[in-house]
Amino acid sequence: MTVTEYQERVYALLCQIPKGKVASYASLSKALSSSPRAVGGALRRNPFAPEVPCHRIICADGSIGGFKGEPQDAPSGINQKEKLRLLKSEGVLFENGILIEKDRWWDCFKV
Repeated sequence: MTVTEYQERVYALLCQIPKGKVASYASLSKALSSSPRAVGGALRRNPFAPEVPCHRIICADGSIGGFKGEPQDAPSGINQKEKLRLLKSEGVLFENGILIEKDRWWDCFKV
């Protein structure tokens, strides 16, 4: 699979997010001088997951966000459950789809 230069930049920054921390689409896009939608597009196509941890990106309001191209409110919820499971395995917990511990936020991207 071929990835674009932009996707490479997104994936490189994703790898900076420590286990047990999360960042937002907005903070990642700000670091890239891009848009949250463009970041979401790159995450949707991430062929290296979970080693390149796209599951660590959530919405700026603390909600879980989408996963594997499926929106947060997708009827099946299968992908969202997987994202929650991956984050829980790293100690990041959600209640009613919202991040519980605000100290889990991370925003120290080095571009």
